[in-house]
Order: sequence, then C-alpha cells, then structure tokens
Amino acid sequence: MPASRRGSGSFTLLTGQTIAIHTRTQDEEDLPHATKKTMADHLRKYESLFTLTPQRMRMIVEAFTETLELGLNKPNQIVPMIPTFVFGWPTGQEKGDFLALDLGGTNLRVCLVTLQGDGKFEISQTKYRLTEEQKQEDGQKLFDFCAECLNTFVETNTGEGEGQLKPGQSLPLGFTFSYPCSQERIDHGELIRWTKGFGAGNTEGRDVAEMFKQSLEKFQLPIKLTALINDTTGTLIASHYVNPKTKIAVIFGTGCNAAYMEHVKDIAKMEHLGIDPGADMAINCEWGAFDSFEHEHLPRTKYDIIVDDTSNKPGEQAFEKLISGRYLGEILRLVLCELIDEGVLFLGQNTYKLEKPYCFDTAFLSLMESDPTDELLMIIGIFTHFFALETTLAERQFFRALAKLIGRRAARLSSCGIAAIVSKMGYLEEGCSVGADGSLYNKYPGFADRVHEGLQDIFGDKGRNIVTYHAEDGSGVGSAIIAAMTKHRKDAGLYVNV
Repeated sequence: MPASRRGSGSFTLLTGQTIAIHTRTQDEEDLPHATKKTMADHLRKYESLFTLTPQRMRMIVEAFTETLELGLNKPNQIVPMIPTFVFGWPTGQEKGDFLALDLGGTNLRVCLVTLQGDGKFEISQTKYRLTEEQKQEDGQKLFDFCAECLNTFVETNTGEGEGQLKPGQSLPLGFTFSYPCSQERIDHGELIRWTKGFGAGNTEGRDVAEMFKQSLEKFQLPIKLTALINDTTGTLIASHYVNPKTKIAVIFGTGCNAAYMEHVKDIAKMEHLGIDPGADMAINCEWGAFDSFEHEHLPRTKYDIIVDDTSNKPGEQAFEKLISGRYLGEILRLVLCELIDEGVLFLGQNTYKLEKPYCFDTAFLSLMESDPTDELLMIIGIFTHFFALETTLAERQFFRALAKLIGRRAARLSSCGIAAIVSKMGYLEEGCSVGADGSLYNKYPGFADRVHEGLQDIFGDKGRNIVTYHAEDGSGVGSAIIAAMTKHRKDAGLYVNV
C-alpha cells in the first residue's frame, strides 16, 4: 500500500460560500499525473509569455500617452477621452440630500447621500440584482427597471426620521452610468457602446439620460436627473472630496477605466464650445479600449486572442481584456485546456466541467495565490468541488504560479495606464495620490503592491511618489457630490448648455 497523506480544512469564497475539504493524496496515484519536472518545463514557457519587462512597459506608456493626447485633440477616437462637464474639484463644503443611482456590472444600487460639508457625508443604500436577461433585452425596459427600483427605494425611505426623505420632497439625482457615453452637457449622454457584458438593444447611439427621464415620468417620481456620470469620474471627485491630494482615479474590477482633471485649454476638440480655457474639466478616459483593433502595443498571447475572438465584442476593449477581473480566470482556463489537449494534465479524468467558457472565476486565482497551506488545500478544494478533478502537489504549485503570472501581468499593465496620465500631466516630481477601486484592486492579493512595483520599474525611485489607495465610493457618494456641484453651478448661472 503506497504511503498516503491526508489534508482537510475549509475555505470561504468571495461569495460567502464555505467549502469543506477532506482529501487523500498518494505518492503513487492510480491516475497518471504530470511530474514536477514536466510542470516546471511548462512554467518556464508561460513565464516568458506573461512576463512584462520594464523596457516593454516604458514602450507601452509612451504609446498610451500618445493615445490619450489623440483622444483629447480629435473626436471619435478609439480611446475617446470623454469630457464629462464636471468642472473643477469639489470644495469639500457641498451640503444637502442627494440621490445616486448606480447601474453597475452585476447590481443596481440606489443611494440617499447626505453631504455634511468638511469632506463628511452619510449614506443609506439598497442593492437590486440584475439578471443576465435584463442586461440583454430592450434598453427602455432596463431603464424602467431602474425607475421601478428608485420608486421602491423612495417609498421605503420616506418618513420623518433621521436620514429619511420628507413626503413630496423633490431631489436632485446623480445617475452613475459606467459605460462609454459622449456628452455635450452634464445631464445628457449618448451611449457609444456597451461594455461589461451588457448588450441591451435600442440603446447604443441614443441619449440614455433622455431614456431614463422617460422611465422616471412613467412612475411620476419627484426626482430631477441632474448629472449623468461615469463611476470613475465619481471616484475621482469623491476621493478628492475626502483626500485633496488625489489627482487620478482608476477602476480595476469587471471593467477598467481612469479619470483625471484636465485643463480645458488642452482639450483641442472642445475649442468650438467657447468654454473658459482657464477652467479644468474631469476627463473620463475609457482606456479599456487602448490598442483595440490595431493591436500594435500590448503583448497579447494566443490565449488573449481566443478571449477576444470569442467575446461579444471582438477587436474591442483590448486593454480591458488583459487586465479586468472578467477575463483573468478565462485566460488561465484556456492555458489549462491547452495542457489537457496536449495530454499533460488530468489524464484519465473527465474534464468536461473545465471545458465550459468562463467557468473558472477570477476569484479562484485570488484563492490560489493566497492559499497558506503546504499542501495547497484551497486549490484541492477548487478543483475537486467545482470540477471533480484530482490534482498532485506539483500540479497545484504550477496552477498557483500560473495564477501569479496572469495576476502580475494585469497589475503591471494597469501601472502603465497610470504612468501615462502621470507623464502627460507632469505629476511625477510633486507626486500624487491615485484613488483606486474595483474588485481586482480591493480583493486580489498583492494587486496594489504589484501596481506600485510596476510604477517604480517605469519611473525608477520617483515612482514611489505615485501612491494608490482605496478610493471613496464614486458611484454613490461621488455621484451625489457631482449632483451638488452641478446644482450649485446652475444656481450661479454657470450651466454649460450647447
């Protein structure tokens, strides 16, 4: 009888689900497995594919900076550099009750935000789940659902108590709509394209603010849509409200994006609007589209190309597909499937569960990287519980190393985007804070450290001057602050209407 080792334990997924493990592995398995040497040989191949050198990163930063400039100079560019009509920074003294509605990738969130001045606020909120059907069916139906949830929230939160709406009280609303829109004023927005897996019909090319206003009218809600914003712009404003050193905001989650404050005089495509050239305006970069269609600058592997070709938007969102939480698990799954096809992994086992696209969640990569056990019990748990597959320690060590390569590449590419804005705006010497949000930044182990490491590889020691930190709630609080800033500008007769 061969010597056996027993491992047991449990772990909790990001969803809150707890999985118990009790596994028996043997030195001489009944099933054929890859040897430690075989796995080490394969790992070397993937290291060369997924590793980004500092020199390559600097080349990407240079191309990225040129792309940002192009988007400011000409309309309808791949990275559109969208003017948001959010003028300047908040004072920190904004006050009052404001509603915020956030149409995210998985949830619809409704918030009541009370701004108290001095960078302080209170928030009460409710989340409503979005189904895959709602994401794909008619756009007007989607906005009707948003208005219905808003109606439920208002009814639930109307009363005489603290943090309650007064009956009949009319409120300004900031609508966080985190998909690329072209705006000519702050309460208008024409959807350029859906991202994050949305595909609701009759919406692209239309004014989503107008569509949403129609839905509000159906429910006769005492609410005025004051500002249509992107979550990244909201993150920029909310983070600066609390920490005035913040100059850039980034989102690394299901999608990826950045926003920063630009000088109006440097936005050549807006010259015809006659806006005060001395003003500053927040720019929503929509940088997930960097290097789309041409694919000249980013280091795409054959797995990235498969992800792109089989996506609902082939050719588009090239940068996002290398770094967003939506795709990292799929990239790893494609590598595993290739090794299965080559007869390296899981011989004699049924791998059909692993052959389903997007079945390997990016949360699994987080768990694999953070597994603290010698036997890598979490990885045993993932493969036995979700895929009914037995693994050896050598295979598990390979899976973890592969997850690390894919996760590290995502973080280092992310730092290239930040570096491009820093270079363009000349923030390196004085340094700045970068408000960062999204599930990848917040939950993926070591992601922030790898971004900082990347910035130092690009800029040398001065890269330490650029510090990312966990941002304030952009889609709720940021949206409310922008609604407050917009109301103040309108009251002062400064509203831009073109």
